[in-house]
Amino acid sequence: MTKRITAALVAACLGFFALTPATAKADDPYWQCVTFARMFSGINIFGDAWTWWNQALDRFQTGRAPATGSVLVFRPEGRMNRGHVAVVSDILTDRVIRVTHANWGGSRGKVEENVTVVDVSGQNDWSQVKVWYNPIRDLGSTVYPTYGFIYNGARAAQDAGRQMASTGSASGQP
Repeated sequence: MTKRITAALVAACLGFFALTPATAKADDPYWQCVTFARMFSGINIFGDAWTWWNQALDRFQTGRAPATGSVLVFRPEGRMNRGHVAVVSDILTDRVIRVTHANWGGSRGKVEENVTVVDVSGQNDWSQVKVWYNPIRDLGSTVYPTYGFIYNGARAAQDAGRQMASTGSASGQP
Protein backbone atom coordinates (compact mmCIF):
# COMPACT_ATOMS: atom_id res chain seq x y z
CA MET A 1 0.00 0.00 0.00
CA THR A 2 2.81 2.40 0.91
CA LYS A 3 4.52 1.67 -2.41
CA ARG A 4 1.34 2.59 -4.30
CA ILE A 5 0.93 5.87 -2.42
CA THR A 6 4.61 6.72 -2.97
CA ALA A 7 4.34 5.86 -6.67
CA ALA A 8 1.20 8.02 -6.99
CA LEU A 9 2.90 10.96 -5.26
CA VAL A 10 5.98 10.65 -7.48
CA ALA A 11 3.77 10.47 -10.60
CA ALA A 12 1.78 13.51 -9.47
CA CYS A 13 4.98 15.49 -8.81
CA LEU A 14 6.45 14.52 -12.17
CA GLY A 15 3.20 15.45 -13.90
CA PHE A 16 3.15 18.81 -12.14
CA PHE A 17 6.72 19.61 -13.17
CA ALA A 18 6.08 18.47 -16.74
CA LEU A 19 3.21 20.94 -17.02
CA THR A 20 5.09 23.79 -15.35
CA PRO A 21 7.15 25.80 -17.87
CA ALA A 22 10.88 25.77 -17.37
CA THR A 23 12.13 28.81 -15.55
CA ALA A 24 14.28 31.03 -17.72
CA LYS A 25 17.76 31.80 -16.53
CA ALA A 26 18.18 35.30 -15.15
CA ASP A 27 20.70 36.16 -17.87
CA ASP A 28 18.52 34.87 -20.77
CA PRO A 29 16.93 37.82 -22.59
CA TYR A 30 13.24 37.67 -23.45
CA TRP A 31 13.02 39.09 -26.96
CA GLN A 32 9.98 40.84 -28.37
CA CYS A 33 9.76 40.80 -32.17
CA VAL A 34 9.87 44.60 -32.51
CA THR A 35 12.93 45.08 -30.31
CA PHE A 36 14.77 42.33 -32.14
CA ALA A 37 13.76 43.54 -35.64
CA ARG A 38 14.79 47.11 -34.86
CA MET A 39 18.22 46.02 -33.59
CA PHE A 40 18.82 43.39 -36.29
CA SER A 41 17.64 45.47 -39.28
CA GLY A 42 18.66 48.98 -38.24
CA ILE A 43 15.14 50.21 -39.05
CA ASN A 44 14.48 52.57 -36.19
CA ILE A 45 10.72 52.26 -35.66
CA PHE A 46 9.01 51.85 -32.29
CA GLY A 47 5.58 50.63 -31.20
CA ASP A 48 3.54 47.50 -31.81
CA ALA A 49 4.49 45.51 -34.90
CA TRP A 50 1.27 46.31 -36.78
CA THR A 51 2.04 50.06 -36.52
CA TRP A 52 5.40 49.71 -38.29
CA TRP A 53 3.88 49.79 -41.78
CA ASN A 54 2.17 53.18 -41.47
CA GLN A 55 5.14 54.63 -39.60
CA ALA A 56 7.45 53.50 -42.39
CA LEU A 57 5.49 54.95 -45.30
CA ASP A 58 6.95 58.47 -44.99
CA ARG A 59 10.34 57.46 -43.59
CA PHE A 60 11.49 54.29 -45.38
CA GLN A 61 11.16 52.55 -48.69
CA THR A 62 8.37 49.97 -48.68
CA GLY A 63 7.23 47.36 -51.15
CA ARG A 64 5.92 43.91 -51.97
CA ALA A 65 9.20 42.17 -52.88
CA PRO A 66 11.57 40.71 -50.31
CA ALA A 67 15.12 42.00 -49.94
CA THR A 68 17.78 40.71 -47.59
CA GLY A 69 17.73 42.85 -44.44
CA SER A 70 14.21 44.14 -45.06
CA VAL A 71 11.46 43.69 -42.47
CA LEU A 72 8.30 41.74 -43.30
CA VAL A 73 5.35 43.29 -41.44
CA PHE A 74 2.47 40.98 -40.52
CA ARG A 75 -1.03 42.40 -40.13
CA PRO A 76 -2.77 41.90 -36.80
CA GLU A 77 -5.16 38.96 -36.90
CA GLY A 78 -6.58 36.47 -34.42
CA ARG A 79 -4.22 35.69 -31.55
CA MET A 80 -1.55 37.78 -33.27
CA ASN A 81 -3.48 40.95 -32.42
CA ARG A 82 -0.40 43.19 -32.35
CA GLY A 83 1.00 41.93 -35.64
CA HIS A 84 4.53 40.64 -36.05
CA VAL A 85 7.77 41.74 -37.70
CA ALA A 86 10.54 39.52 -39.06
CA VAL A 87 13.84 40.34 -40.76
CA VAL A 88 14.57 38.73 -44.14
CA SER A 89 17.81 36.76 -43.82
CA ASP A 90 17.83 35.01 -47.20
CA ILE A 91 15.87 34.85 -50.46
CA LEU A 92 15.57 31.30 -51.81
CA THR A 93 13.11 31.80 -54.69
CA ASP A 94 10.60 34.44 -55.76
CA ARG A 95 8.10 32.82 -53.35
CA VAL A 96 10.30 31.40 -50.58
CA ILE A 97 12.44 33.35 -48.12
CA ARG A 98 14.03 32.81 -44.76
CA VAL A 99 13.54 35.19 -41.87
CA THR A 100 15.11 35.67 -38.50
CA HIS A 101 12.61 36.75 -35.87
CA ALA A 102 11.79 36.67 -32.18
CA ASN A 103 8.86 35.68 -30.00
CA TRP A 104 7.05 33.47 -32.52
CA GLY A 105 4.82 30.50 -31.80
CA GLY A 106 6.54 27.81 -29.78
CA SER A 107 9.63 29.95 -29.21
CA ARG A 108 8.16 32.58 -26.89
CA GLY A 109 10.79 35.21 -26.12
CA LYS A 110 13.45 33.42 -28.16
CA VAL A 111 15.11 34.24 -31.48
CA GLU A 112 14.62 31.81 -34.37
CA GLU A 113 17.10 32.02 -37.23
CA ASN A 114 16.52 31.29 -40.92
CA VAL A 115 12.86 30.27 -40.64
CA THR A 116 11.21 29.45 -43.96
CA VAL A 117 8.34 31.72 -45.07
CA VAL A 118 6.35 30.96 -48.23
CA ASP A 119 4.28 33.43 -50.27
CA VAL A 120 0.88 31.78 -50.76
CA SER A 121 -0.90 34.82 -52.19
CA GLY A 122 -2.73 34.44 -55.49
CA GLN A 123 -0.95 37.47 -56.96
CA ASN A 124 2.60 36.54 -55.89
CA ASP A 125 2.71 39.80 -53.91
CA TRP A 126 3.58 38.50 -50.42
CA SER A 127 0.22 39.66 -49.03
CA GLN A 128 -0.39 36.18 -47.56
CA VAL A 129 2.26 33.85 -46.17
CA LYS A 130 2.75 30.58 -44.34
CA VAL A 131 5.54 30.22 -41.79
CA TRP A 132 7.56 27.12 -40.89
CA TYR A 133 6.47 25.76 -37.52
CA ASN A 134 9.25 23.75 -35.95
CA PRO A 135 7.15 21.65 -33.53
CA ILE A 136 5.47 19.93 -36.51
CA ARG A 137 8.56 20.18 -38.77
CA ASP A 138 6.47 21.67 -41.59
CA LEU A 139 4.74 24.84 -42.69
CA GLY A 140 1.96 25.75 -40.33
CA SER A 141 -1.61 25.56 -41.58
CA THR A 142 -2.35 29.23 -40.79
CA VAL A 143 -2.20 31.79 -43.59
CA TYR A 144 -0.96 35.13 -42.25
CA PRO A 145 -1.82 38.42 -43.97
CA THR A 146 1.04 40.91 -44.35
CA TYR A 147 1.44 44.57 -45.28
CA GLY A 148 4.72 44.05 -47.14
CA PHE A 149 8.40 44.79 -46.66
CA ILE A 150 10.17 47.79 -45.14
CA TYR A 151 13.61 48.31 -46.67
CA ASN A 152 16.55 49.68 -44.77
CA GLY A 153 16.87 52.77 -46.94
CA ALA A 154 15.57 56.14 -45.87
CA ARG A 155 12.71 57.58 -47.92
CA ALA A 156 14.59 60.91 -48.28
CA ALA A 157 17.58 59.14 -49.85
CA GLN A 158 15.29 57.30 -52.27
CA ASP A 159 13.53 60.53 -53.25
CA ALA A 160 16.86 62.31 -53.76
CA GLY A 161 18.03 59.46 -55.97
CA ARG A 162 14.88 59.66 -58.06
CA GLN A 163 15.30 63.42 -58.43
CA MET A 164 18.92 63.02 -59.57
CA ALA A 165 17.90 60.32 -62.05
CA SER A 166 15.07 62.40 -63.50
CA THR A 167 17.22 65.54 -63.92
CA GLY A 168 20.34 63.74 -65.08
CA SER A 169 22.40 65.73 -62.61
CA ALA A 170 24.84 64.30 -60.07
CA SER A 171 24.23 67.26 -57.76
CA GLY A 172 20.47 66.89 -57.82
CA GLN A 173 20.13 70.39 -59.28
CA PRO A 174 18.58 70.98 -62.72
